[in-house]
Amino acid sequence: MTDTAIATPEHQLATYHARREESVVQPTGHLALVNTQWVDSEQTIWGVPGRWAPRPEGGLVVSAAASDAIIVDGVLVTESAVVRGKDDANPSVVVFSDTVSGFVIAGEEGQYGLRVWDSQSEAIQQFGSIDAYPYNPNWVITGKFKENPAGTTMGFEHLKDNGKTKEQVIPGEITFSKDGIDYNLAAFKAGRALQLVYADASNGVDTYSVGRFLFIAPQPDGTVILDFNRAVLPPCAFSYNFNCPLPPKQNRFTVAINAGEKNVLNKDGSVLHG
Repeated sequence: MTDTAIATPEHQLATYHARREESVVQPTGHLALVNTQWVDSEQTIWGVPGRWAPRPEGGLVVSAAASDAIIVDGVLVTESAVVRGKDDANPSVVVFSDTVSGFVIAGEEGQYGLRVWDSQSEAIQQFGSIDAYPYNPNWVITGKFKENPAGTTMGFEHLKDNGKTKEQVIPGEITFSKDGIDYNLAAFKAGRALQLVYADASNGVDTYSVGRFLFIAPQPDGTVILDFNRAVLPPCAFSYNFNCPLPPKQNRFTVAINAGEKNVLNKDGSVLHG
């Protein structure tokens, strides 16, 4: 294979896709998440031992006997232990067995919950592939990014929140034109990139019904390349234990975007979550 062949968009996409499939089966990959449970009082958590309670200073406290074999930050719990959340500068790591681990996440309203991961989950065992469209050059689009005033937010509804919205900072708007239609999209911050949550006419037909994500890196001159071939399925397409943001109205395309990931497939070819 020549260097030219390796550098083609098709080959670059194939490498990207292979890495995506590898990532979702990692010990804390999307397919490994088996439970997310919020803790508002002392309680048990499905699938793991111990009793879990909120800690006033943040995070959780777990109470367990040595026979429960819970290890927090490398130490066996024999009575109780503090489990620091992901919002702490030094978050805790919980180990339940050779395959099951966990960590504590923080909610927007001050609550904490435990996420449980199983590196040998049923979803990982049954995973076949991430179905995707062939490379489509028609959905590589140049647009413009225009910054919003600092602190601009938009309410995003999440899959499990029954219509309630959560405010997300919207650093700017993305504009482009395609096939005579002008688009003005909202994207929120995701590390150094922008995260576009969008829906299109393929959802529920050829692609996952909830929508898809696209990560975009604006250039210094405000130019953005929207390569929808690199659109990815949201985490909730892999596990119902994620709570994904839903596309806002302005990010809902009336046309089908026939590029990017389509569905998670089991080994028998069936769709994991439609």
